[in-house]
Amino acid sequence: MSATTSPSDNTPPQHTVRDLRSKDTPAGAPFTGTYILKRAAVKTASNGNPFLSLEIGDRTGSFNANLFGDHPQFDIIRALAEGSPVRIEGRVDHYNGRLSPKLLKLVPLSEDELAAAPELLENLVETPPENADALWTEFQGYIESITHDELRMTVRGVFEEIGETFRVSSAAVAMHHAYRHGLLEHTTHMARAAKALFPVYPEVNADLAMAGILLHDTGKTIEYEGAFATRRSRKGILQGHVVLGYQIARKHGLKARLNADLLERLEHIVLSHQGEPEWGAAIYAATPEAVFVSMVDNLDAKMGMVQRTLRQAAPDDEFSERLPGLNSQLLVTPPLTAVTPAASAQPSQ
Repeated sequence: MSATTSPSDNTPPQHTVRDLRSKDTPAGAPFTGTYILKRAAVKTASNGNPFLSLEIGDRTGSFNANLFGDHPQFDIIRALAEGSPVRIEGRVDHYNGRLSPKLLKLVPLSEDELAAAPELLENLVETPPENADALWTEFQGYIESITHDELRMTVRGVFEEIGETFRVSSAAVAMHHAYRHGLLEHTTHMARAAKALFPVYPEVNADLAMAGILLHDTGKTIEYEGAFATRRSRKGILQGHVVLGYQIARKHGLKARLNADLLERLEHIVLSHQGEPEWGAAIYAATPEAVFVSMVDNLDAKMGMVQRTLRQAAPDDEFSERLPGLNSQLLVTPPLTAVTPAASAQPSQ
């Protein structure tokens, strides 16, 4: 099992989640690493005793593990806020074919301790493979590409209000683009896809659809919070990003004096983009632009899951673990595109 060595002599080698998932890492192998406590839920075992169901991760992936009530750090970890950094010593183990290490020692780290070891912080925070500044520059170009003045002013006004938060926000708690700058990446990718698809669907008003794409998830800047791990805010729980995004779009549409018909259609895109009520949509998509935005959103959400899974796969993996958003494991090996001599040989006469 490989490990990242810290420049500091006082810090032990750090094993990433990818290290722990490697097939070269045998069950029972000891490990040490600094990770983020992403989720911690108190549950009750069949014998009536409490235990913590944990999700722990770094920029290379995450794993689930249980911490039982008789563990010496149980109360400390139960009181720890989600998103806190923790140094862990443990042993590699698996449950039902999934990585589920045995956690021997867990030590919460302070912000000062992390600041003293910037190499650890870099390993904790997952970011997109594309440069965030370049994504933001491209994103600004899509705003300016909207030719309808009041629509462009509406979108520009929204991002003058929330731009800095939007740049760094996650696009989800866990499903897709669930990392720093993930919302910016997801929305920019949608805008790229839409620009390529507009000639195929001339029935879709390009300005209105582009405005809807850029605004569809802006409520997530209020719905989510947390520096290291994404969690839902009070408003996120009580209202949700669809309603919050509708409120932002309406506020700036009215300020830009967008005509009533276009404002209603823009609001409808935001309210319906989740596709199905059980997925969080307030209403089914009922305009050409709303259908278009909903489908492009679904496409990029699923492909975002694929892209992240491929990035985090170990070199010797064939399949990922089951992805809830796809209801399946993902084959992570590339297609065999080279023609083999046997396949290219002509039959003998």
